[in-house]
Amino acid sequence: MNFITKISLLLVLIFTSCNSSAQKKEDYKKSIDSILQNSNPKFNGAVLISQNGKTLYSKVEGLSNFETKKPLQMDTKFEIMSNSKLIAATLLLLEVEKGKIDLNAPIKKYLPELTQTWADSVTVHQLLNHSHGIVDLQKPLVFKPGTQYKYGNLSFNLVAKIVAFSSKKSYREVAESLFKKLKMNQTFCYSPDKTQNLATGYFNAKNQLEPITTRQITDESLGADGIISTVSDLAIWNNNLHKGKILKPASYQLLTKNTILSQHNFFGKEKEPYGYGIRIIEEENIKYLGHTGLGDGFSSVNLYFPESDISFVAMENQMPEDADLFYITEFKIKNFLLKSDLIKKNNGKK
Repeated sequence: MNFITKISLLLVLIFTSCNSSAQKKEDYKKSIDSILQNSNPKFNGAVLISQNGKTLYSKVEGLSNFETKKPLQMDTKFEIMSNSKLIAATLLLLEVEKGKIDLNAPIKKYLPELTQTWADSVTVHQLLNHSHGIVDLQKPLVFKPGTQYKYGNLSFNLVAKIVAFSSKKSYREVAESLFKKLKMNQTFCYSPDKTQNLATGYFNAKNQLEPITTRQITDESLGADGIISTVSDLAIWNNNLHKGKILKPASYQLLTKNTILSQHNFFGKEKEPYGYGIRIIEEENIKYLGHTGLGDGFSSVNLYFPESDISFVAMENQMPEDADLFYITEFKIKNFLLKSDLIKKNNGKK
C-alpha cells in the first residue's frame, strides 16, 4: 500500500468517525426534541443540558404568560421552589467553614429567640436533612430528632435564619452576594418589586390553565423556596458547586453524604440517600445528584451526573392538577439520559 493510499484511508476513517460522532449528537437532540413535543400535558418551559460548563442542548417551549401570549426565552426567570434548599445548605456550610457554626450544636445556640424546649435538642444537622421532627413552631416534635425523615419547608426557613444570625447580614444579602460572585446574573431572592422577565405560574387543571395570583414565598421562606433563576444560571451553579469552586472538599462531602433515606417518585419507588438539600441516587449503575421543586404554578428539576460532568436543568411555569403528572416530561428526559451514550460513554471519564 503506497503512501497516498494510506493517507486517503486515514482521512476516510477520520471523516467517518467525526460524521458518526456528529450523527450521535444529533440523535440525542432529536430524541429530547421528540420527548418535549410529545409530552402530555404539553411541556411549557425551558431545558438545558451542559457538560463541563458548555451547553450541549437547550430548548424553550411555550409561553411565559398565556394572557399576553408572551413567549418563553432562554433567559426567562422561574421560581425554582425547593431547589432553593441546596443553595441555603451551601450558604450555611460556608459559615461552618468560617468556624461560626457547629453542625452538631442545638439550634437554640443560633436562634436564641426560640423558646420551645425542643430547640435545645434539635441540631443544625437535623434541620439540613429533614430529620428534626418539627412540623409547627408552636407544637411538640412528632418524633425524636434524628430518628426519621419528614420533608418540609419549615426547617429551611430556620436554616436561612441561622445563616443570617451567623453572618450578621440578611439571608437575601448573603445569597445574592454569592450569586454575583458566581456571575449568576439572572438569579436572586424573590421580591415583589423584582419580577421583570419572571414567568407567570399556572395551575394546569385538565389542560385548563389558571394563573397563580398568590405566592407561597415570603421573606421568611427564602431559604426553603424563594430563589428565582434561569436554566442557564442553575447550570452555572452546578458547574461551580460540583467542581469545588464554592465549598472546600470536606464541606462538599458533608453536603452530599448519605445521612438518611427518603423516597420521592421522581427518583424511584425505593428510599434513596439524602444529604443536605440534595438527593444522591444510583440508577442504571450511574450515580447522580439532584432535587426537584414544585409550587406557585412552577416546577423545576436540577440534576448533576458527576462521572460524565453533565447537568440537566428543566423549569416549567405550570403545575399539573394530577400528582402523577408532576415532572412527567423531565422524568422521561432523565430516563433517556441514563440510557444514552451521552452519559454512559462518559461514565468514569473526566
